[in-house]
Amino acid sequence: MKHFIECTDFSEEEFINLFELARRLKKDASYQPLLNKHVGLIFEKPSLRTRVSFEVGVKQLGGHPIHIKGDEISLGKREPVEDVARVLSRLVDMVMIRTFSHDLIKEFSKYATIPVINGLTDYSHPCQAVSDFLTIMNHFGSLKNQKIVYLGDGNNVCRSLVKLSKILGVDCVVSTPKNHLLDEAQYTYVEDPKEAVKDATVLYTDTWISMGEEESGKGTDDFKAYQINSDLVSRASSKAIVLHCLPAHKGDEITYDVFEMNQRHIFDQAENRLHAQKAIMAYLMAQK
Repeated sequence: MKHFIECTDFSEEEFINLFELARRLKKDASYQPLLNKHVGLIFEKPSLRTRVSFEVGVKQLGGHPIHIKGDEISLGKREPVEDVARVLSRLVDMVMIRTFSHDLIKEFSKYATIPVINGLTDYSHPCQAVSDFLTIMNHFGSLKNQKIVYLGDGNNVCRSLVKLSKILGVDCVVSTPKNHLLDEAQYTYVEDPKEAVKDATVLYTDTWISMGEEESGKGTDDFKAYQINSDLVSRASSKAIVLHCLPAHKGDEITYDVFEMNQRHIFDQAENRLHAQKAIMAYLMAQK
């Protein structure tokens, strides 16, 4: 059974095919590989883009989305994760899970006999990474000779971006305070953001305080030098674009003026969640 839990679940060739499929699905609404299929959408975290893009995507592919709130099933508490996985495998054709614990979704996929998609965990956000690269490819026409610089917290979004960059052979630099580094072994790290963005074609950031960390006592002072502002943008390539996975805290990780100057790219990126996830669902259904 093919799942999409991590970017490493797919090969470079599979991702290139996914990008092409996403482009085709954006233009052609007649392809409905989920016709009369049911997709369970489990949300243990609040959601705007993930929920709407998956619900719309399932319907556009001909299927029926079933929204399941985390507190309705209390995975691992009210009922063991493995039992929920086995029950849903008998009732629906695919499941997307947006949750906190990455171990939970791995445990779920171990027992599921239907495709499972990671809609976000505290460890990774692979669907976001696919839409990010789809956006970059659509804008520049190619991933060749692109340099992506991620600035800010070494979080789940950053981790998936780094992993997919490596698979696709794209130059990706992480610039973040040393006490907020990723726990991954292989990626290019440049502590000084002004040095990191040199020749960059994509500047990327995310909120400094991730969802679920609001009460952790984690502060934002460490990140002030990593704010994407006009000075930092001026040090990048003249053709550079700025991306943000949203929601944005304007005035913190990105200034209002830079956000607005790049809002077309940022909202293309948000829209591409729909097209990327449709391609992922269509591909997984074809492998079932």
